[in-house]
Amino acid sequence: MELNKIEIVLEKYFQGETNSVEEKQLKDYFSSSNVAQHLEQYAPLFSYFALDKDQKNGKEIQLNTKNRNLTWFSIAASVIVLMGIGTYGYFNYENFNPDKNLGTYNDPELALKETQKALALLSTNINVGIESVQYIQEYDHSKNLIFK
Repeated sequence: MELNKIEIVLEKYFQGETNSVEEKQLKDYFSSSNVAQHLEQYAPLFSYFALDKDQKNGKEIQLNTKNRNLTWFSIAASVIVLMGIGTYGYFNYENFNPDKNLGTYNDPELALKETQKALALLSTNINVGIESVQYIQEYDHSKNLIFK
């Protein structure tokens, strides 16, 4: 009867369904001298677990504190780079926009010609947009005739 119970508990162990009491029963059974012959192959497994439990590592674990310092150094470097870019932009703003009188002309005839050129360009682009709208209106009209 006990052998049958051990086989059932062993099957549950390999399925991952045992609790700590059943695992202790298996360890006790396989550490004893009366193990069934067909189950002797599992004895080293449970004896290894018993030996492994008794072993202790005397080595002290060192904590890695360099990552924390590396994080702070990278944050500080990012702040310094951003401050450098901001300072460069602040002091060189006038160099990017040297002519503050854009679009002003002293000669009225030249101003008239430039204005006419700008309005002609605007008119051309608006006409292209209107042609596209006419295609859409034609499509809507055809769609309404078909799906009415």
